[in-house]
Amino acid sequence: MIDIHCHILDGIDDGAKDMNASLDMVKHAANEGITKIIATPHHKNGKYENTAATIKDKVLQLNKLISEHNIPLEILPGQEPRIYGDLLEDYEKGEILTLNQSKYVFIELPSNHVPRYTKKLLFDIQLAGLSPIIVHPERNSEIIENPNILFKFVEQGAATQVTASSVTGDFGKKIKKFSLQLIESSQAHFIASDAHNLSGRTFRLREAYDVIGKEFGSELVYMFQENAELVVEGSTIYRQPPQEIQRKKFLGIF
Repeated sequence: MIDIHCHILDGIDDGAKDMNASLDMVKHAANEGITKIIATPHHKNGKYENTAATIKDKVLQLNKLISEHNIPLEILPGQEPRIYGDLLEDYEKGEILTLNQSKYVFIELPSNHVPRYTKKLLFDIQLAGLSPIIVHPERNSEIIENPNILFKFVEQGAATQVTASSVTGDFGKKIKKFSLQLIESSQAHFIASDAHNLSGRTFRLREAYDVIGKEFGSELVYMFQENAELVVEGSTIYRQPPQEIQRKKFLGIF
């Protein structure tokens, strides 16, 4: 398995506190069957700023430690930028890091609203040759209340990543239900851990895939896993054709 969203680099955000914590997370992930992790520290979220150069240095350090301990897992560079108006300008400056130096870039929305300029920025990101992935939309209160916002972003080319712990119910029944609705209505393209530690915010990736397999079948699990591999390779991901009936049910049209 590949995990495309994880706060495993030590001491630079609210993830692993030190190198020992990073190593413990690596061991846990390897035992769960994860072979590659894209490290995605927070950037420009009002508390943390982690530019591309800083992240790459940390990835090299952690991979060296992993090699010394003979753990069959590799850390790849990534970043989780909070949406902001100058994001593309900072990308041109080399401060924004895509996922494993591919065309895919994470976009984090605030938890309680969707900025009015989001649609334009997502369009401009694609115009610049990048592919935006909106992370954990199932935990955004405005999207929960008005899911058509997300449908429009996806229709216009954005992809989305749902968190494993949302699927397993660790963020509550309401978020689990909404996450499964996003998956059922073809509005989710990736499942990732967004792991921060081994206590409250751990991986749960295999558990989430088990839930999805029971609810929707193994083909959908394979699609999510394949998409994670395609991101690492920098290839085009799979997108399910929108299920119009499910979409209308989800939006309350029926």
